[in-house]
Amino acid sequence: MNTNTTEQKAPTKDQYDHVQDVFQSIAPKYDVMNDILSFRRHKAWRKFAMKRMNMNVGDTGIDLCCGTCDWTLSMAEASQTGAMVGLDFSSNMLQVGRTKIEAKHKEKQITLVQGDAMSLPFEDNSFDYATIGFGLRNVPDLVQVLQEMKRVVKPGGMVVCLELSKPTWQPFKGLYYFYFKNILPNLGKLFAKRYEQYKWLPDSLALFPGRDELAEVFRSIQLQHVEAFPLTGGIAALHIGIKENQNV
Repeated sequence: MNTNTTEQKAPTKDQYDHVQDVFQSIAPKYDVMNDILSFRRHKAWRKFAMKRMNMNVGDTGIDLCCGTCDWTLSMAEASQTGAMVGLDFSSNMLQVGRTKIEAKHKEKQITLVQGDAMSLPFEDNSFDYATIGFGLRNVPDLVQVLQEMKRVVKPGGMVVCLELSKPTWQPFKGLYYFYFKNILPNLGKLFAKRYEQYKWLPDSLALFPGRDELAEVFRSIQLQHVEAFPLTGGIAALHIGIKENQNV
C-alpha cells in the first residue's frame, strides 16, 4: 500500500494468520537463520539504525514486531535507564527474547507484551521512540501500524522502520532476486527444516512498497523530516520520521 497510484496489496487475514504460524514455528531457529540468510548484515543494519537514532540516557521506546528482542535490547542498552517495551504477536518469539533479556539482566527495564501492532495498548505520547524491524511487510495494514507508532510517540519523538527493500540496479538486482526466490527457501529447509515458512519471505517482499514509496507513506501521515537510507545495495532500508513538535 502507498500513497501513489501503484497498487500495493497488504497480506490478507488468512495470510496474516499464516505469518503468525510461521514465526511461532521458526522461533527457535530465528536468530541463526537471520545470520545465515542475511550474511550477518542485519547486525550492521541495526547498528546503523541505532547511530541515526542517537538515543540519550533515559529515553524510552517501544519496539514493534520485536521478535527475539535484539533491537529492544540495543535500545535498552543505549538508554541505560529508560523503560522499553517489546511487542510481538508470537509468544514463542517473545519467549526466546525473554531468555536474552534475562541473560543481560534487563528484566526491570524491558517489558514484553504479546499484542497487535495495529492496535497498541498504550496512551498517546508515551515514548520517545517507536521502532519496527523486519515486521512492517507482514502486517495487514502498514499505514495503520505507522499511525499507531506516531500516536504513541511524544511530540518530537521518532518513528523508525528497518526493513527489507528492493534493489534497483543491475546486475545486483537480478542476483538478489534469484537468491531470495530460489536459494533462500532451500536454506530454510536445510538449516531450519522449514521450506514453506521461508518461501513467505520473497512473497511478502513482492507486496511491499519500495524505499521511495515507503518514504511517501511516512510523509502522508504527517511525519516530519523523513529520511530513507538504502542499505547494502538497497536490499534493506532504514526509514525515519519525526512526530511534529507542537511547541516549535
